[in-house]
Amino acid sequence: MAGTGSSRRTFIAGTGAAALSAQALTGLTAQPAAAAPAAAPAAPNGRRVAVLGGGVAGLTAAHELAERGYAVTVYERRALGGKARSMDVPGSARGGRRPLPAEHGFRFIPGIYHNLPDTMRRIPFAGNANGVWDNLVAPPEMMFARAGGREDLRGPIPWPGHSSADLTPDEVRRALSGFLQTLLRLPPHETAYFVNRVLVFLTSCDERRTEVWEHTPWWEFTRAARMSYEYQRILAVGVTRNIVATKAEEASTRTVGTLGEAFVFNLLGRGADGPPDRILDLPTNEAWIDPWEAHLRSLGVEFRIGWTVREVRYGGGRVSGVAVEDPGGVRQTVTADHYVSALPVEHARRTWSAPLRAADPMLGRCDRLRTDWMTGIQFYLTERAPLVHGHLNCVDSPWSLTAIQQAEHWPARDFPADYGDGTAVDCLSVDISEWDRPGVLYGKTAKQCTRDEVAREVWAQLKASLNDTGRTLLSDAKLHSWFLDPGVDGLGTPNPTNQDELLIHPVGTLANRPSADTRIPNFFLSGDYVAVDIDLATMEGANASARAAVNSLLDRDGSAAPRCTVRTLYRAPELESAKRHDLWRHRLGLRNVFDVG
Repeated sequence: MAGTGSSRRTFIAGTGAAALSAQALTGLTAQPAAAAPAAAPAAPNGRRVAVLGGGVAGLTAAHELAERGYAVTVYERRALGGKARSMDVPGSARGGRRPLPAEHGFRFIPGIYHNLPDTMRRIPFAGNANGVWDNLVAPPEMMFARAGGREDLRGPIPWPGHSSADLTPDEVRRALSGFLQTLLRLPPHETAYFVNRVLVFLTSCDERRTEVWEHTPWWEFTRAARMSYEYQRILAVGVTRNIVATKAEEASTRTVGTLGEAFVFNLLGRGADGPPDRILDLPTNEAWIDPWEAHLRSLGVEFRIGWTVREVRYGGGRVSGVAVEDPGGVRQTVTADHYVSALPVEHARRTWSAPLRAADPMLGRCDRLRTDWMTGIQFYLTERAPLVHGHLNCVDSPWSLTAIQQAEHWPARDFPADYGDGTAVDCLSVDISEWDRPGVLYGKTAKQCTRDEVAREVWAQLKASLNDTGRTLLSDAKLHSWFLDPGVDGLGTPNPTNQDELLIHPVGTLANRPSADTRIPNFFLSGDYVAVDIDLATMEGANASARAAVNSLLDRDGSAAPRCTVRTLYRAPELESAKRHDLWRHRLGLRNVFDVG
């Protein structure tokens, strides 16, 4: 197998939704720590903000603050965009072409998102009336790729304008065969039971969801242990590992059910910003992150790239400064009027000093939040594989693989003419959601494998799901090279590390997720771990939390600037009466009226 020699979030929920629906800082100063912090030049409104972290949360906070006249400097250790960014494959460019595009994981921006799309509409992009938002395109179909000789489940994603006219008779035959094979393996009583569980959740009041379903694993809620293999793989394991990157035995029913509910209504066209499956029509940095950076610079935002946040210091009842290291490793202190911590939780909590934690016990509870690995690998092909025109979910793969072939969704790019050495014509971008289960090739977990072994194992699992029904969709001879996320290090050693872990949602997580405002008057939290309506570690959650942090900052500052709009998930009005009835039953200690146990 060819490799780049170089040292990767995620198809969040399109597959899960299909399963459900099928069954039912300008002016900031920095100085050596030994020196006394100096005041920075004042912004037009006289207030300065340090944003710690340049991912989606940090850039959103910077955007909202700059529009309201604050002087903002963003401190980012690696590169703007965080887990959302794309990157270049080192040494891959030839003949004046761009390097091959790589990423931490493929971007997925479903129609249930409203806050992030609003931000995208406000980022100018040449030729687009709606800015970066116009760079979103909707794949017309998706697929559950089955292994073991079973036909794959391929079908269109319901949405006006989507068409399946390009399906050949053989593809139609295979799609029908796949659905029938699964339905025939799925006993009717199991189908009926799962539909009942969906109905129970949809009509559960918020109190029951928080007090009961938040503490009930999805595996238990769906009674998966009593059900068939097909039921377990698609409706229990498949949903949780690919929606929330956690195990069905641990995942909170409140989290899984809330996202499933939102996608069902999205598929029905209710409360949607757009189709349930949307991606960018260019590599992420080209389509979104680079234009965003340019726009923020035009608003006066300054960036300190390569600066590492070491400690948020507390004194006199507020944050007194932040210890950082510049790109040369020199320790410095930055000061501002306000500070927004927009680092991922596993990095942020290491920067919170003991006095800061003592000032707000909520910060200490963040130590209980858990993260796991969901990381991407890209395979570059010399011939486009005849796969589905959208995302595919390898339901039976031990490492819970999801993938999408990208070139057909980038109409403004001629892949071989624009990228690499001219011989790679497509990029098959794959997310690995399970890193602790043995694979099929080496019998080792992904963390136990070397980088090369990970690539070979993923390729083998893809072929096991795609080449098992009489057609060779992936061929070794057509593999050009591969690229594994450089944030993963130490694979094959006793202590592998991942710089970009993902917050997961086992039962009881909600109680430990912090709010955007803290008891420290000039310190605010932003990130996908902060408690917002979507209740899932997503770009939408990061964006919504940044808006909430800015609103809290404006309140503390007594600002007359307009507050950020924070949209919540859609709630079907027809179900509100059933939820009110369930609230009465819940407070009397009774089950939901549809709950047959």
